[in-house]
Amino acid sequence: MFPTITNRKIKIAVIGCGRISKNHFGSIEKHADDLELVAVCDNDPEKLQEAAAKYNVPAFADLETLLAKSDCDLVALCTPSGLHPAMAIQAAAAGRHVLTEKPMATRWKDALDMVAACDAANRRLFVVKQNRRNRTLQLLKRAVTEKRFGRIYMVHLNVFWTRPQEYYDSARWRGTWEMDGGAFMNQASHYVDLLEWLIGPIANVQAMTGTLARDIEVEDSGVMNVRWRNGALGSMAVTMLTWPKNLEGSITIIGEKGTARVGGVAVNEIQIWDFEKPAPYDSQLDDASYATTSVYGFGHPLYYKNVIETLRGEAEPDTDGREGLKSLEVLIAAYISARDGKTVSLPLEY
Repeated sequence: MFPTITNRKIKIAVIGCGRISKNHFGSIEKHADDLELVAVCDNDPEKLQEAAAKYNVPAFADLETLLAKSDCDLVALCTPSGLHPAMAIQAAAAGRHVLTEKPMATRWKDALDMVAACDAANRRLFVVKQNRRNRTLQLLKRAVTEKRFGRIYMVHLNVFWTRPQEYYDSARWRGTWEMDGGAFMNQASHYVDLLEWLIGPIANVQAMTGTLARDIEVEDSGVMNVRWRNGALGSMAVTMLTWPKNLEGSITIIGEKGTARVGGVAVNEIQIWDFEKPAPYDSQLDDASYATTSVYGFGHPLYYKNVIETLRGEAEPDTDGREGLKSLEVLIAAYISARDGKTVSLPLEY
């Protein structure tokens, strides 16, 4: 049994005060009745002091010192992806629960080690998949679960966004294999997650990637074909070269008795919703679609709600470490396929 935290606020420390951290700080503020920010950590002195001053909490330049001096219950890892495994293992060994941004790791073995370390320490490992909480995708998931599509024949996803060279140049770790990963691993990883979460276990992956315009180690564009174990076929097209701005993040499902498309810039609009048989919640479609200026969506506070309820002993985690492994396995398979020019079958190992 995992330890629970009741009758007091859950103490959280945010590790990494860069681009994504604002979603975590905002979520902590929205759950102020249950969460208390007790520390921040970053190796950039300017970012660190800015966050410490804004939230009036102690600042630490490294995780080791924070773990020694802070009484936090939970650490939120908002650091470069390649740092997640070592930090998660270190935090779990110190008796802390771990919440990590996507992807949980850039290497398969590192991710397995994270899960094993948290298991050994009897601490929770949460992997942020906030897009699953989008109202649009919740309705799509419900339609799939209730088998409104009948047999699913084909699925297609587009992620047509833009990341200029200045984005990659803003930090040395961006665009590297070890710390970041490319368009699939970083920017589109939440969309890769939809392949397994919505449709089911994947049997085969074929992929091609290219570094077409950016001066980086990893891909700025790629395509992937997928065959699911249930026989459905699918594909995915990803690029960070869309001109002049983010254009589309979408998923289309074509089935025996239904067709649906959730699009917009970040799966925020239900654009097609045609089924043989209507359902009462079809009336919620207009309310479910929403305008967004952020490709991150607005799911972080909802994700944090589940984290709180899990640590209180009131719920099971939406996406724990093992759930996080599922999308990472697809990503690793895609990279192996692109590198070796072959079809890769899952699971990667037995």
